[in-house]
Amino acid sequence: MMQNTTAQKECLRARGICVIIPVYNNAGTIRRVIEETLVQCSDVIVVNDGSTDGTAQILRQMEGICLVEYGRNRGKGHALKVGFRKALDMGFSFAITLDADAQHFPSDIPRFLEANRKHPSALIVGERSLEGVKRSKGSSFANKFSNFWFCLQTGKRLRDTQTGFRLYPLRRIPWLSFLTSQYEAELELLVFSSWHGIEIHAVPIKVYYPPTEERVSHFRPFRDFMRISLLNVVLCFLAVVYGLPLRICRGALRLLRTGLSLLFFLFFMCMVITPFVWIYVKTARASERRTYNVHRVIYYVSRFIMFCTGIPGTDFMYKVSPKVDFSRPCVIVCNHQSHLDLICQLVFTPRIVFLTNDWVWKNPFYGFLIRSAEYLPVRDGIERLMPQLSELVKRGYSIAVYPEGTRSETCEIGRFHKGAFYIAQELGIDILPMVVYGTGRVLPKKAHLLNKGVLYTEVAAPLPYDELLRMGNNGKQASALRKWYINRYEEISNRIERYA
Repeated sequence: MMQNTTAQKECLRARGICVIIPVYNNAGTIRRVIEETLVQCSDVIVVNDGSTDGTAQILRQMEGICLVEYGRNRGKGHALKVGFRKALDMGFSFAITLDADAQHFPSDIPRFLEANRKHPSALIVGERSLEGVKRSKGSSFANKFSNFWFCLQTGKRLRDTQTGFRLYPLRRIPWLSFLTSQYEAELELLVFSSWHGIEIHAVPIKVYYPPTEERVSHFRPFRDFMRISLLNVVLCFLAVVYGLPLRICRGALRLLRTGLSLLFFLFFMCMVITPFVWIYVKTARASERRTYNVHRVIYYVSRFIMFCTGIPGTDFMYKVSPKVDFSRPCVIVCNHQSHLDLICQLVFTPRIVFLTNDWVWKNPFYGFLIRSAEYLPVRDGIERLMPQLSELVKRGYSIAVYPEGTRSETCEIGRFHKGAFYIAQELGIDILPMVVYGTGRVLPKKAHLLNKGVLYTEVAAPLPYDELLRMGNNGKQASALRKWYINRYEEISNRIERYA
């Protein structure tokens, strides 16, 4: 358990995640909350919002926290703003907030970490399990009231808009100065985030409500309810004149980016590349030189797209190990996230042949090009393809394989099949690991519109044939390389997503 907690702390720090605890007059609970939080996360910022009950003395005695305090109570919204700015100054990119009254369980922090890995640019909201919990009628009504207004102002539904247990992507919320100072700032953060295109995801969390006589509440029913009602009227007005136009413009731009990319692709494939290759192939006798020239066309077009025109809304980066020699045939193994994976691989060498699915091989737009480049469909089975693969390797081509066999919806590394390792072993060639990042976020599986994002491809040092044999059979080889991919992909994700 200790090792798992240590690894979790390291991952939180690697991703730039800290915990912020705003506190006002919670002397009875704050020590326990901080101690339990430090078990889960090493980076804890506590904002003392002008406490007058001895909380300050307790905080000054505690080790392992970053304490920010000021003399006069300014409200939870102000405390959050101070905490966010402090976190940014310290180099953090994400902040998990939780309340100081011990209603939240710091042991739920791993849920936020997991959600952040899957949705790195999203605001993660802890959805409290309120079944069987005794709450006042006012508290229950306030939550339903807040949920209603949030839906009206954003067009999105959340079951719990009042929870203070959340993860914020700090670099994507630059409007902090416009937030109010009281606790309704948390609702404003949700509304403004939605308007600005930040995804909002919910994760289930536990909640503890102490007996009524033990609860510490700073809510002033009449005054605070009137202030929140006035705020919601203002937000509804802004939703019409600001939020809705912003959402429409953002959707239109996303549709435009996708449309331009699709038109560009179809134009080049249907009007330029495929006709050129068809004429080139059909007008003369087939030869090795002509086949290689088809590969060169694909190679240069891919480089033109990725390095010159680019995919709208994306930045393409890459890194190649100095030990890589693309002139030496190998089995290129790559994780599979999106249709964009292939073009991110084609920029490195023209001497590459892909094993494809049947629908790719028969595609009406680029199927002829695929077949002319001698890409092979895996429907026939690896064993039947071995003579063709052997011939391609002798001619200097590398074989590219997606060992997962299918695209991942969550960008996680799936189970590796044995085919790539069987090919390498039968042909006596090295494995070349290639890692793609971002393609599954820019164009997720089952999605039709492009998102903005970073596309990154890393070509690692080759795995020599002799070392591959020492790993054991093909199953053990696949398992060992998958573990390497999981660790390397996590390192890449942490580095890129922390500063995205």
